[in-house]
Amino acid sequence: MNAIETAAGVARIAGLPGARYPWYVRLILAAQRRKYGVELEPARLWGRLPRSFLMLTLLYRTLDRGGSPIEPALRSLVQVRVSRINWCPFCVDSNGALALERGVTQDKLAALDEFERSPLFSEREKAALAYAQAMTDPARRVDDAAFARLRAHFDEQAILELTALAAFQNLSSKFNAALGVPSQGFCAAPGGAAAKA
Repeated sequence: MNAIETAAGVARIAGLPGARYPWYVRLILAAQRRKYGVELEPARLWGRLPRSFLMLTLLYRTLDRGGSPIEPALRSLVQVRVSRINWCPFCVDSNGALALERGVTQDKLAALDEFERSPLFSEREKAALAYAQAMTDPARRVDDAAFARLRAHFDEQAILELTALAAFQNLSSKFNAALGVPSQGFCAAPGGAAAKA
């Protein structure tokens, strides 16, 4: 078989049998089995590019850390929004579940595509989400007004981290979407399937 079949769909390329990965990829996959009960399909695919996977994992851990100037719930909202724009069901699912763990309500996740008009989002959240959306949507760009709006709520270090997080999520969600990585059923919240921006 050339693809992983799941209840939600089929990835276009399959991961390898576990023993064929380098030892450090096997360690990451084992940690995922302990945490989630399964190996994450993107990890199995990235594991076929082991050095890239290791660097990607390290990058994500530096961006999603306790000392980040971007609060955890906002990081998750940015990741879900970018993932929806890029049509990545796996990313929307996994990041949506993490957002719920971080205190984001289901109503807020459901309103995410309409964040500019929703009273559920603070001005700080709206500025960050608009910036990430402008970075992601090819029909838009980050203009001076969007950047000034961002500066009203974030210092330069936070803007750099927000930019890196949105860029990381673009890489991740575009990789997964292109390869047809399906949702693994982590999030039952509204908007759990990829939605167009």
